[in-house]
Amino acid sequence: MKTLDKIGMIVFANLILIISVIVCLLIFGWLEPESISFAIKLALNDTITTNVFLAISVVLIILALRCIFFGGEEDKINGIKNGILLKNDDGQLVISKTTLEELVNNVVKGFDSAKDVESKIVLDEEKNLKVYVTLNVKENAVIKELSTNLQNKIKTAIKRTSDLEVKEVNISIKELQSEQNQVIE
Repeated sequence: MKTLDKIGMIVFANLILIISVIVCLLIFGWLEPESISFAIKLALNDTITTNVFLAISVVLIILALRCIFFGGEEDKINGIKNGILLKNDDGQLVISKTTLEELVNNVVKGFDSAKDVESKIVLDEEKNLKVYVTLNVKENAVIKELSTNLQNKIKTAIKRTSDLEVKEVNISIKELQSEQNQVIE
């Protein structure tokens, strides 16, 4: 999410919060409609306040139009936002990060002692591919050996399927699962 989108979301969230609180106060009878009307009339009688409200309104309209019509460009594929572009003489290929994450998940699921895997692919500014894997392991797993094997298999699988070099495979062990705690279906 870009900075302008974040600012727009914060502003609109605050406006909705304020409007909701005022509506609740009106419904519960803790605030009289005449007092709101009086405050608006008082503010609109002053030229400076009117100009400030007009400027704020114009900015909010522009932010709203931008968020509605020009937001959400995060999932570009041909624009390469969430993908990796490979080019050769015959053309180009874009591999989505989701595809690589699924590949990593499938590799990890091939290990009996690894459970509940989550992966994330990151391409840094130097175009280095980094893989982050979070998983649970069974209590009888040799974690050092498992992580080394996972790192090698993940690098090999990504190289074989996409011809991409992986700079790092970072593994986080979330939890150690005992055989007794697993539910049998």
